[in-house]
Amino acid sequence: MLDIRNAVKVFEKGTPIEHTALNNLNLHLEPGEFVTVIGSNGAGKSTLFNAVCGTFLLNRGRIFLDGQDITYLPEHVRARTIGRVFQDPMKGTAPHMTIEENLSLAHSRSTARALSFAPAKKEIALFRDRLSEFRMGLEDRMKTKVGLLSGGQRQAVTLLMCTIVPPKLLLLDEHTAALDPATAEQVMDITKKTVEAYRLTTMMITHNISQALSTGTRTVMMDEGEILFDMSGEEREKTTVDDLMRMYSTSRKKELDNDRMLLKKE
Repeated sequence: MLDIRNAVKVFEKGTPIEHTALNNLNLHLEPGEFVTVIGSNGAGKSTLFNAVCGTFLLNRGRIFLDGQDITYLPEHVRARTIGRVFQDPMKGTAPHMTIEENLSLAHSRSTARALSFAPAKKEIALFRDRLSEFRMGLEDRMKTKVGLLSGGQRQAVTLLMCTIVPPKLLLLDEHTAALDPATAEQVMDITKKTVEAYRLTTMMITHNISQALSTGTRTVMMDEGEILFDMSGEEREKTTVDDLMRMYSTSRKKELDNDRMLLKKE
């Protein structure tokens, strides 16, 4: 489904602050895989997502999605088949537009018809049905402007916008990190059910190591633009947070120094 081959991304190339954010990275995802991605700040996690989405072009390497070479496709073209939910609840929606208008716009973009935020009756019924699955009461607030929603409600709407027409690939960029613990758990539960129901090929960045090892089907740890560990199946099931931290220290000859990760061991 997703195939990244020898991806290299260098920022500020040829300057004193040159930084290699992706270093000959290779990654393959099978259809329906749910991969959690962890790593300290600067490990290259968001850079990887940006490369897949087309936020910038790679210096070297290729990216294939569902057999198509998307390496040089512009970001807006990739957005038709790649959904992304950001950490910031303010991203991904138009706050001055209503829930149903945002969903209609996303639905028309995903189906490649003329962009529209005036939903038809059939669309409204679809939106209500999908929103009701979230158990947030949003199906009764479809005329409410998104800017008036709470952070958790807004992330739920953004998630639905990304999946109202199931994408080939769903990217979750720390999408619960800015929420309070109870709301984060609720949005995470919605996420898992959505991914499972539509068998979405998914990658999720998280700083919660325990969550990374218990969510989805596979865990990838990045460091300095490389994939340090790639675990699935029985190996992942038997790996604890402490095991992973020891593996990192042994491999890199240094301690994992990201406070957000260390604070979220459980």
